[in-house]
Amino acid sequence: MKLLSPAISRLARLRHWRIEQWIHNPVDAQREVLQDLVTHGQYTEFGRKHGFKELFSIREFKQQVPIQEYDAIKPYIDRLFNGDENLLWNTPVNWFAKSSGTTSDKSKFIPITQESLEDCHFQAAKDVLTMYYNYNNESDLLTGKGLVIGGSHQISKVNEDIQFGDLSAVLLQNTPMWANWIRTPELSIALMDEWDHKIEKLAQSTITEDVTSISGVPTWTMILLKRILEITGRSTIREIWPNLELYIHGGVSFVPYREQFEKIIGEGCHYLEMYNASEGFFAAQDSPDEDGMLLFLNHGIFYEFMPVEEYGKADPRTIGLKDVEPGKNYALVISTNGGLWRYMPGDTIQFTSTWPFRIKVSGRLKQYINAFGEEVIADNSDKAIAIASQKTGTTVNDYTAAPVYLGDNQKGAHEWLIEFEESPAGTEQFAYELDCALKSLNSDYEAKRYKDIALTLPRVHALPKGVFHEWLRSRNKLGGQHKIPRLSNERVYLEEIKQLAKI
Repeated sequence: MKLLSPAISRLARLRHWRIEQWIHNPVDAQREVLQDLVTHGQYTEFGRKHGFKELFSIREFKQQVPIQEYDAIKPYIDRLFNGDENLLWNTPVNWFAKSSGTTSDKSKFIPITQESLEDCHFQAAKDVLTMYYNYNNESDLLTGKGLVIGGSHQISKVNEDIQFGDLSAVLLQNTPMWANWIRTPELSIALMDEWDHKIEKLAQSTITEDVTSISGVPTWTMILLKRILEITGRSTIREIWPNLELYIHGGVSFVPYREQFEKIIGEGCHYLEMYNASEGFFAAQDSPDEDGMLLFLNHGIFYEFMPVEEYGKADPRTIGLKDVEPGKNYALVISTNGGLWRYMPGDTIQFTSTWPFRIKVSGRLKQYINAFGEEVIADNSDKAIAIASQKTGTTVNDYTAAPVYLGDNQKGAHEWLIEFEESPAGTEQFAYELDCALKSLNSDYEAKRYKDIALTLPRVHALPKGVFHEWLRSRNKLGGQHKIPRLSNERVYLEEIKQLAKI
């Protein structure tokens, strides 16, 4: 491995020119991607149904193909499971990524083709490494091992040809052999299904390794790091892994967690955000000094951007890269080399830059609070939680919130369930700072809070530690990419968690 690492590092450093090509020619790159997708798609049942052979422009493509959510493609997925071929893509679909979303009890199965593995997920992973080396020339990242805190679903077989698992499990099963030499833990631990036992195995098996990077969802990574500190009796992770230089995070906003990670890991570690979902590897941070992640424009994904106010309309409008504006909320619409056509994954994004095109995830289409016209999204709540934590000297591990609707004897409000690392003496001051932060971040919320006419002060409950953990377990969603829904316009999740916490 020591001999192999310098060679991989040299190759990664030398390929930055490939990234620069699509950075400097973004519209052309996207046009070529769509042309390639339609060329493949014309030989499929979906392509024949929508006249792909006669499509010669982006406008025609948008006219012929409707925007779709999962229910629209599910009949194709069911048939693919039964062995039908050439339905959505013209090469075999042998893998499916089982989604771990929080907005539905039903699992979604996203097709993974060889093209989406090679030209999207793996290509993007190489680009992340190249971009990291580009702004950190002195890095020794590959002289040690990368700790991967993936999902907790074993691979399941539909039949001899078709298998499924969560995305991290699918990627681990398909990575090249050499990647296993620079990764920890061993595959049998990485794919363990029982999360509590897995945390212990992860901790015990990696303590003696020379870990130089960590990747995983912040919530579960934090649980692992705390357990490692308990076992070793050390104060920081860098005391255990002195060569640790990079933490790659994604899945949820890192804003509420950053201060806690910096304290636990210690000095000398870089933090890099990526946006990798079952549907594709969309973006990653190309510089720690830049706000937002570089949108990957040459990885088998064609992007459209739907202004969020268009969602739910019979014929919603989408725009391309040339027309996007920084700071506006867009629902992502994608066509991919996995056979997804004008598909909405459900995420909302904002552009932080349009040269080059950088984005941040602002929330989910179905995770927001807008009971009184306040239009609070996860980007607002994550930042407000971070500000309130700093103002009150507390640390938040996780949270969820939902509206309290107007009643005969009560005004409207937002109710927050928060798990603190160390519970504050009282929640009143935290609620006040949270309210002030939300007002500063969201003018609609500020207007609805005016003189308590529509909204009163937030109601904050401090949860006992472990309640969110137990709620996820009760829904069979413990570990890996599963996460607490930040915001909901309904009270279903919140009431379930309150009942569990006996509030």
